[in-house]
Amino acid sequence: MMQYTEKDLINRDFDNPHDVLNKVVSNVEQVIVGKSRAVQLCMVALLCDGHVLLEDVPGVGKTMLVRSLAKTLGCSFKRIQFTPDLLPSDVTGISIYNQKTADFEFRPGPIMANVVLADEINRTSPKTQSALLEAMEESNVTVDGVTYKLPSPFLVMATQNPIEYEGTFPLPEAQLDRFLLKLNLGYPSQEDEIDMLSRQQMAHPIEAIQQVTDLETLQEMQRKVREVHVDESLRSYIVKITTETRKHQAVYLGASPRGSLALFRASQALAFVLGRNYVVPDDVKQLVPVTLGHRIILKSEARLGGQSVDQVLSDILRGIPVPVTREQVR
Repeated sequence: MMQYTEKDLINRDFDNPHDVLNKVVSNVEQVIVGKSRAVQLCMVALLCDGHVLLEDVPGVGKTMLVRSLAKTLGCSFKRIQFTPDLLPSDVTGISIYNQKTADFEFRPGPIMANVVLADEINRTSPKTQSALLEAMEESNVTVDGVTYKLPSPFLVMATQNPIEYEGTFPLPEAQLDRFLLKLNLGYPSQEDEIDMLSRQQMAHPIEAIQQVTDLETLQEMQRKVREVHVDESLRSYIVKITTETRKHQAVYLGASPRGSLALFRASQALAFVLGRNYVVPDDVKQLVPVTLGHRIILKSEARLGGQSVDQVLSDILRGIPVPVTREQVR
């Protein structure tokens, strides 16, 4: 694993953002072993102001991924442990009357951070889940009629356990649609798990990792992502894919226009992470399952017949001709 000296840690070289991104991914991989694609996709979400839903079984590193990413980026980090008795004010904050000043003072909640871990988000009531909607969509929270701007950048990374359903509240479609990506970490390979044991023998690696970039650099990279070129044929390709999700015979509810925008933005960010200033069809194709999968509801007969969302998306991709862009011809 590549190590960086202290003078290399903070990099403000906007002309070589790919080098900065490589440092971020390498740094996080000191903690999260063998999950470079998941780390890469988390950076994709961060670069296009999106949010991530991590759905997997306990113990595969969901929380550690979020903590190590925040520490690497030098972002403020807050964790919200969602429980059935959690109130919306426990998330957004509350106004408290100050007897000395004879006025109400706003006490910000844990949502006021750059990176927010919403741990086991499906264990709290829909009322509390909805407290995140405004924050995730508009980067604001409103308390007692006053709107407060959230810090920038702002990333919500929520976790949920797909196995245990007792005492949970499934996320409504309106909230699922707010997540740019839905990821699964999966179990590590046998070699990676042995490596993890060695790394954690004396101390947890997260205690040793250091910040490798800063918010100023991150915000500059977010601006550069918007400049990544997307050919007109690829814009049409993206819209055709989302349109077909609404027409497929196995689909009850297809992806919304927000899904098209999510696929568009994520494709720009992935191309940027890979060191290109233009998007190619492969960027779009590999992002379809993680950007559109959670926005689709299958018909009951399709589910009973053993069909999955991934199979439906693969079927849709096979049926749409892949465009050839001008960048590919050059």
